[in-house]
Amino acid sequence: MKLPRAILADDHKILVEAFRKLLEPHFEIVATVSDGRALLEAAASLKPDLILLDIGMPLLNGLEAARQLKSKVPAAKLIFLTMHEDPDLAIEAMRAGASGYLLKTSASSELLHAVQEALRGRTYITPHISRGMEKSFIRDPRGRQRPKSLTPRQREIVQLLAEGKSMKEVADVLHVTPRTVAFHKYRTMEELALKSTAELIQFAIKNHIVVA
Repeated sequence: MKLPRAILADDHKILVEAFRKLLEPHFEIVATVSDGRALLEAAASLKPDLILLDIGMPLLNGLEAARQLKSKVPAAKLIFLTMHEDPDLAIEAMRAGASGYLLKTSASSELLHAVQEALRGRTYITPHISRGMEKSFIRDPRGRQRPKSLTPRQREIVQLLAEGKSMKEVADVLHVTPRTVAFHKYRTMEELALKSTAELIQFAIKNHIVVA
């Protein structure tokens, strides 16, 4: 019987290898990647059935990658496996199209259960987080939402700048000119009423554009 196809996305190589060994009996692992942009490229060409991804990834964070993946590979099931216990991040992940949210401290059996649930069209959230999500929703039914004024390109540029890249380095990653990067940076700062790069970085962290 043909195995479902999976991509593993995490910038910690040791963890990726552990996940690979766990899933290989049940999946064909078609790619492992270490950043969000590489994930988008791999998913678009390989069309996986399952994507296991982290939230905090360089170049493009997992939340933004998930939003874009749902249009590029809508049939793929997305399961976040992360160290972040923040219920608001879990809510944002589910809104981005995830089928599951687990912690890296979760048992192997729980991950396999979540994967099976996702392939059946269901969702799975580790109980430790789901209880916090309920409390968070009661406290603020709207939850934390990403700033609606920013375009996907603006969020990409803000993350790369917040990671310490120069405008030329950002331009190289996005295959645009430094002038285009500068335009988006200063337009974003103007729209958000930010006066410095330091304030832009603080904004990126506060709004989960950069996730440690």
